[in-house]
Amino acid sequence: MASLPGVGRRTALRLVLHMLRRTDDDVRRFAESLVAMREGVRGCEICGNLSEDSICNICSAPGREEHVVAVVEDLRDLLAIEGTGHFRGRYHVLGGVISPMDGVGPGDLRIDDLVARVAAGDIKEIIFALPTTMEGDTTAFYLNKRFSGAGAGPDAESEVRVTSIARGVAVGDEIQYADDLTLIRSFQQRTPYQA
Repeated sequence: MASLPGVGRRTALRLVLHMLRRTDDDVRRFAESLVAMREGVRGCEICGNLSEDSICNICSAPGREEHVVAVVEDLRDLLAIEGTGHFRGRYHVLGGVISPMDGVGPGDLRIDDLVARVAAGDIKEIIFALPTTMEGDTTAFYLNKRFSGAGAGPDAESEVRVTSIARGVAVGDEIQYADDLTLIRSFQQRTPYQA
């Protein structure tokens, strides 16, 4: 259990000791629920969010702004933004950011899926809700270049608008750690993306 994120040796020991005090049936049900979760949850075919169905509840919700898409690094960022209750658009989960130092390139992320969504013509605005780190900025720069080549971007004749959340999130911070008010204001005060 110590291999789980955020679980150190002491916490792992407490968890193991707790499980050893439980009945065999309790432990079996717990194990079966973990297996069922792993087998039953998959990525949404549209955005990459987790779902029990092929399309997640956000992408299938009729009241969402389907023409506005926030591009996020991972599910934690999606959950942080959704937790504010103020963003009514949809998402695209990249599954990371471009980081040559870590061996992560554009081909390792869900960038082609995003470009295909934009090319399909249903998206009017792309919002970069990426970390304010060098890797996040590199990813936004790369995406903007890809959209410029696909007829999107601030100078393109296309109707697709590329924006970035306001820098209420401090440079070097992760979206998932920002407070709700900062995230709300960052979305409300988003600006056209500039490379």
